Amino acid sequence: MFTNSKIEKKLLHYTGKAIADYNMIQKGDRVMVCLSGGKDSFTLLCLLSKLRIHSNNRFELFSFTLDQAQPGWDDSGLRAWMEERRIPYEILRQDTYSIVKEKIPEGKTYCSLCSRLRRGIIYRYAKDHGFTKIALGHHRDDLVNTLLMSILYNGEIRSMPPKLLTDDKRHILIRPMAYCQEKDIISYAEEQHFPIIPCTLCGSQEKLTRKKIAALMKTLAGENPKIPSNALHAIGHVKPSQLMDKALWPFKDLEKELLPMVLSEEAVELDDPF
Repeated sequence: MFTNSKIEKKLLHYTGKAIADYNMIQKGDRVMVCLSGGKDSFTLLCLLSKLRIHSNNRFELFSFTLDQAQPGWDDSGLRAWMEERRIPYEILRQDTYSIVKEKIPEGKTYCSLCSRLRRGIIYRYAKDHGFTKIALGHHRDDLVNTLLMSILYNGEIRSMPPKLLTDDKRHILIRPMAYCQEKDIISYAEEQHFPIIPCTLCGSQEKLTRKKIAALMKTLAGENPKIPSNALHAIGHVKPSQLMDKALWPFKDLEKELLPMVLSEEAVELDDPF
């Protein structure tokens, strides 16, 4: 099931570190991995399976896949892969594809509506089946690219937190691969020969904003390899006093914090023209 390769060890190290840094998984947790059929979620499921074994089964692991009735969907390879590894799973069919195609004009971005519909189904399933954590396969590049997208296109400084309490306070989302690089995940997926299921809904939209940002980051990283890691570091090291958010820093009342100026006798003598 696992190769214990160099790339796997690297991914396990960073995944374990993220879980520890943000206290993502506790003893007795029932963790539901959202397996979309892509390289990221397959990698996450493999890594968590390995870590669960290393932890003496301190938490439960379950794989949930949503079949959105997209044309060409074929989960036979995924089912065989899961059965071979004896990982508990369910593939639930809900036709959100037709809804998205009906509501969104051709050529427009489907991702927003698609993700909202998918998120609602995932949350409901997790609630109905008593899962305490919902694990998503986002990685370092996703966090960094989301930050840049939010700044450049939405005028907000926000990203994907490694651990999130949903607005209704009913679910905790975790992103154990927050420290992992996409290039390592790509290498691992090739090594593992995952039965990838392509997304035919948004894959044809080549001009998606996220792809533009990813290309920009790739160019910048080519000039300075530290740029992606610096961007990730920035997400976790916010300095409100150096920004402009009045809700986070008392700009209007800074005068109240000003200490009275007291001159030393030496300074007075130096400034005295007489």
